[in-house]
Amino acid sequence: MENTSSSSDFIREIVRDDLKEGRVGKIVTRFPPEPNGYLHIGHAKSICINFGIADEFGGKTNLRFDDTNPLKEDSEYVKAIQEDVAWLGFEWDGLYFASDYFEEMYQRAVLLIQKGKAYVDDLSADQLRETRGTLTEPGQNSPYRDRSVEENLDLFERMRNGDFADGKKVLRAKIDMASPNLNLRDPVLYRISHAKHHNTGDKWCIYPMYAFAHPLEDAIEGVTHSLCTLEFKDQRPLYDWVVRECEMPNVPHQYEFGRLNLTNTVMSKRYLKKLVDEGLVDGWDDPRMPTISGLRRRGFTPESIRSFIDELGITVAGGEVDYKLLEHHARQDLNLKAPRAMAVIRPLKVVITNYPEGQVEMLEVKVNPEDPEMGTKQIPFSREVYIEQEDFMEVPPPKYHRLYPGNEVRLKDAYFVTCNDVIKDENGNVVELHCTYDPETKSGTGFTARKVKGTIHWVECKSAIPAEFRLYEPLLAGDYDEEASLEEQINPDSVKVAQGYIGVDLKDTRPQDKYQFVRQGYFNVDPKDTTADLKVFNLIVSLKSSFKIEQKTP
Repeated sequence: MENTSSSSDFIREIVRDDLKEGRVGKIVTRFPPEPNGYLHIGHAKSICINFGIADEFGGKTNLRFDDTNPLKEDSEYVKAIQEDVAWLGFEWDGLYFASDYFEEMYQRAVLLIQKGKAYVDDLSADQLRETRGTLTEPGQNSPYRDRSVEENLDLFERMRNGDFADGKKVLRAKIDMASPNLNLRDPVLYRISHAKHHNTGDKWCIYPMYAFAHPLEDAIEGVTHSLCTLEFKDQRPLYDWVVRECEMPNVPHQYEFGRLNLTNTVMSKRYLKKLVDEGLVDGWDDPRMPTISGLRRRGFTPESIRSFIDELGITVAGGEVDYKLLEHHARQDLNLKAPRAMAVIRPLKVVITNYPEGQVEMLEVKVNPEDPEMGTKQIPFSREVYIEQEDFMEVPPPKYHRLYPGNEVRLKDAYFVTCNDVIKDENGNVVELHCTYDPETKSGTGFTARKVKGTIHWVECKSAIPAEFRLYEPLLAGDYDEEASLEEQINPDSVKVAQGYIGVDLKDTRPQDKYQFVRQGYFNVDPKDTTADLKVFNLIVSLKSSFKIEQKTP
């Protein structure tokens, strides 16, 4: 099926040519995470590429768990990965585990031994490293390299039967210890690990290495285009060697693209797990984390993430991407979808002294000016309201257009008010303002007798609902430095918590509901910590950014 999309990059061109020339009949890709942690935004790029290209060309994509290391893998991660892929909007055609193929992998390893292409080695891990050589010096042959086929078959079977302790023996490919590609210097294919596997239990005590298992999995599933990040490029000759020497009936081909790195962000499952294990964050789904679950909890939409990745395109080169570009795409998406509302994060009480006591009027406001079909809603207004502390200064600087003694501003969607008196506590802190309002200045009445330069938001006091606001900044103070401790690199201002109020119009809001709080930013109702008594809002992104998007040339 020929793709008609205008999207173009080197991988899509390869796919188009393969279909046109008849080298493949149907595109098959796969997304193959190891279930040893939660997925992050870098995995989202691979997900979008593998699923997206298959969808465009009428193919299919398998979700496959590369679960060949029982010491690090867990069913919790299997479940989380499925949730993340589905949340991003993709459906897999087949759900597989590398462990489903352990028997066939074992038999293919036996075939390599029979062909004289693999041998059992007794060298320790340290000895293997010492004899591997360097980029400028060849490796050294193992003294066990020339064992007979019969001895190797016997030892490999005994490895499977559990006759040897962990680390005592490995199965190695017999390729070329002088190869300029270190991956071809007799790489380890199997190691012994007496560990319980999340899927196969205690059935196996030997496990294939990723570099051996992965190409076999692709071949078994009929994958045509094995799309992976650039760090696997040097392993491609070994990938092809395994498929060829194991005599697989299906021959997949590997293609590499540049990986995604974000500024001020750790992009390694190993280090992300360290953040979780050391309690430096609130779990894998901490809203500061670059995990898909963390981005979801913070309030990013799947559409914004897919749009962000589409903007990046597919290139061979990697490079670092400004986190603000991801925020830009979130803003673009939420601006069209998010209802508007008013919330006061750090409240200051205002009493409108000439407004009738006990009177409450309902003001009609638009739910989202960007989408008239979302309609209108009513919000209450009365004698007492909360405003933001930062919207008042007793002694303002020049060009300060908010509230100060003697100044008049508009309360958004309501009236003009003028500050007359400032009430302070015994410590001199401002605790309340007394203002008067002009009843002729109601929004929507066409009042033009005078203008004001400032408009501020507010929440009516009596109906206000207490809420917690979590204001996020990048988790790291700078770009990640592997030489420094993680704890030292955490931005101390990565989260600030404030106690304020939302309007009664948000009383029925539910976890994962998203809003644009006027003049504040886009917020998401936290799905983990929100309770019946307290709603918690996570700042997704601010309203504006100085980040400039480069225009693509046609």
